Amino acid sequence: MEHNSDTLPLLGIRVLDLTRVLAGPLCTMMLGDLGADVIKVERPGAGDETRGWGPPFDDRGESAYFLSANRNKLGIAVDLAAPDGPPLVLGLIDDADVVVDNFRRGALAKLGLDPDRILRERPTLVWLSISGFGEESDRPGYDYVVQAECGWMAITGEPDGSPMKVGVALADIVTGKDAAAAILAALVARARSGRGRRLHVSLAASATAALANVAQNALVSGRDARRWGNAHPNLVPYELFPAADRPLVIAVGNDAQWRALAGVLELGETADDPALATNAGRLAERERVVRAVAERTRTKAAREWVERLDAAGVPCGMVRGVLEALGDVEASALSGVASPVGGRVRRPPPRLDEHGALIRARGWGAFREAGRGDER
Repeated sequence: MEHNSDTLPLLGIRVLDLTRVLAGPLCTMMLGDLGADVIKVERPGAGDETRGWGPPFDDRGESAYFLSANRNKLGIAVDLAAPDGPPLVLGLIDDADVVVDNFRRGALAKLGLDPDRILRERPTLVWLSISGFGEESDRPGYDYVVQAECGWMAITGEPDGSPMKVGVALADIVTGKDAAAAILAALVARARSGRGRRLHVSLAASATAALANVAQNALVSGRDARRWGNAHPNLVPYELFPAADRPLVIAVGNDAQWRALAGVLELGETADDPALATNAGRLAERERVVRAVAERTRTKAAREWVERLDAAGVPCGMVRGVLEALGDVEASALSGVASPVGGRVRRPPPRLDEHGALIRARGWGAFREAGRGDER
């Protein structure tokens, strides 16, 4: 299939990836999915630490964690503490459009790769740095710590249980997406002005902003948010319910959906009660409403309820396992889940230093020799 700017809008954009773990690699992978040429720089020997984060490992010894965030890149191992390391990276920066790093504050400058100095010399360059707690902090950024400090764990879990983290490293993921959005905006601005810019994102800032309506509830009410388990602080019924075989979720977002739900479940007196006609009334009678719905849902299989509720326009879904959910999408054990933003999977994640010799010999011309990748 021929790739063009309609399917791969970042064709011709060169991205140097000086990141590791998840937020940065996810950001640069998204740019690669959209057509950018991405070179990932890793430490010799161990490489990105996620290469060792397993099991599981595939039959080549590559960790699933690393594979999840590093497709559509060429890879090179560079010792930045060696005399020839920084000059090699500077040479790649000279012809790059974007640099992304997640080094600790001041670490790159000590290696002769000071972003501010380089940007003075290369004013068209877009350079984004990812930190844990902001550009003035030296604290290392780990998703788990950020989830704890930014309010997520306080609102996740059962009401009477312990604080709980989200089941994926979602603070890293949100930050990676925020980073990609910031870079895309900077590239649009550069196309208009001819100038690049220095960008900073942090796990803490992204995680706090991602509190969204929960943060606004607290700001408006002046009361701290709390854990609701599978329920919703503002909507009823909007939670997990038992079925005869497996749980399902029902998410009633307005009064018309409540009427439709009550009709499908044949809730009788509960359906006819005018006190429950509005969401405010249902909030006041939360326990009664939830009990009435649960008594009905447990009488039939989840799939049957989902079919009936779907037909009536009531948002709902069965609780499915990860493999079951992946059965509905394009996904590969080598290259991961397909791009959610219309990008393409063109090459698998690189082995450590897989393209090192080619990049040393050809620089960004390595993409001409290696090919920009076919769809996989």
